[in-house]
Amino acid sequence: MGRLQTFDSGVVVQAARNLFWDKGFDGASLADLEAATGVGRSSLYHAFGSKRGLFDAAVTDYLETVIRPRLAGLRSGATDASALLDYFDGLTRATARQAPYSAQTGCLLVNCAAGLAAHDEPTRAVVEGYRIELTDALRHALESAAAQSAAESVDERVRTLASLSLSAMLVARVNRDEAIALLNTASNQVRIWFPDATD
Repeated sequence: MGRLQTFDSGVVVQAARNLFWDKGFDGASLADLEAATGVGRSSLYHAFGSKRGLFDAAVTDYLETVIRPRLAGLRSGATDASALLDYFDGLTRATARQAPYSAQTGCLLVNCAAGLAAHDEPTRAVVEGYRIELTDALRHALESAAAQSAAESVDERVRTLASLSLSAMLVARVNRDEAIALLNTASNQVRIWFPDATD
């Protein structure tokens, strides 16, 4: 008869997610994961198959609970630049709330791009999928705000805003104030493109 699971998988996944966010996949040892989750390694392996299985579950949780709700605002159907401003202002507030060098500073997926994704194809695919979701959501908001803009202009604007967003999430790990400055630059750029934008 199989072992009865005595822990809440969702709680364990979120605890593991925060550890991976802080230390990365390679930096988070099994002992670290046991301490963070309060679950022994044999139970973790039974539930998730491997450290990698737990990491994959943590990334999925991050996408579903952090990334996609934030991107949903960009797809809200706003016909002005308010969705773009809300997105960048929301990132700015979230970044400002974090204590300097907090374990959950920046973005778990951007952190992965700077580490594990460099030599791991499945992680590279997840990070690229996130980049595509981000750029698609930014494109939707830009096109909704300025349906008359030329495609070339939209492409350039998408790259500009995506680059500022991703850069800010990476820089946040080492310099929170500069990350906030990058996000403010994105908001200011939106206001330049759309002078009638309201906050």
